[in-house]
Amino acid sequence: MPELITHADIDAFARGCAILGTGGGGEVESGRLMALNALDGHGPVPLVSLADLPDDGLVLPLSSIGAPTVGYEMIHGTQEAGRVRDAVEQHFGRACVAVMSSEIGGTNGVGAVSWAAELGLPLVDADGMGRAFPEVQMVSMNVAGLPIENITLADVIGNVTILTPVSWAWAEAISRAVSIAAGSYALMADNVLPAARLRGAVIEGTVTRAIQIGRATENTDDPIAALTETLGARILIRGKVVDVERRIGGGFVRGSIVVDGSGSDTGRMIRIEVQNENLIVLEEGQVLASVPDLISVVDDHSGHAIATELVRYGQRVAVLAWPCAPLWRSDRGIAIAGPRAFGYNIDYVPVEEIAHVHS
Repeated sequence: MPELITHADIDAFARGCAILGTGGGGEVESGRLMALNALDGHGPVPLVSLADLPDDGLVLPLSSIGAPTVGYEMIHGTQEAGRVRDAVEQHFGRACVAVMSSEIGGTNGVGAVSWAAELGLPLVDADGMGRAFPEVQMVSMNVAGLPIENITLADVIGNVTILTPVSWAWAEAISRAVSIAAGSYALMADNVLPAARLRGAVIEGTVTRAIQIGRATENTDDPIAALTETLGARILIRGKVVDVERRIGGGFVRGSIVVDGSGSDTGRMIRIEVQNENLIVLEEGQVLASVPDLISVVDDHSGHAIATELVRYGQRVAVLAWPCAPLWRSDRGIAIAGPRAFGYNIDYVPVEEIAHVHS
């Protein structure tokens, strides 16, 4: 784990967050630029583990909530993080000691560097997903059995909303409604808790892991091979995007992507179901991979991830899938973020077992 996040880490960090975003979490370029700008203005950000923090130190888990496509038209402000922190500290009556990304995937991962820099706080080498998921309740803290106790949201207009929802399901419903009212974007601190309660309830080492993944595609003649080795991933198909269906509804980007195989995959065609993130890959009605395992569409030449809102007809891509963090494979994890949680009437099967069946 590096002691400081500096300019030299940001490009690799952004690429790694994009891969872990599985198509969602927001396209990373805006987060990359925000991070670089914040480092210019405030200097390097210390990277710490939860073990480094005092037991009663409040950790501020931050992420944006809304439809990623909106981010291309609504420019994020630089004041939201401060407004959230101020509201949280007033609510709890004491200071926050660190920032943590709620989801390492997408711009919410790399964007956490800018929020930490702006607030003058260290960044925790952990997150609540190990990837990106589209809904508030789909976090490791919920899987670990921690109740949702508080949510604070700030939008670019200047509104600040503090919620004390009665359940994780209500946390999603009310937070989503607030973000939609603000144009389908807000910055959110979900479940600010002391470090002692987060230990064992989050996925640690994910900032370091994202940087490692991002660096895997540097200085290599075969980025796809480098990625599959680093991730422990399976290549589901290589080919061309031949159809994209995308719509915004209920604060999400929903739709599907169809890839027509080429080379050794000629004659094959797969469909990816999307809700902000890539959820399920199907071939002739058979599941090749599904949440909570990770599915990423990457450029077939560079290995760079392509966010769901940037997938276009004609792109040459590789579709990769690899195992999620073990926590998500528990019965509770599958119930919270498996296929049935998204309305698909299929059972979750680990991607490596599906690979064995179809090999």
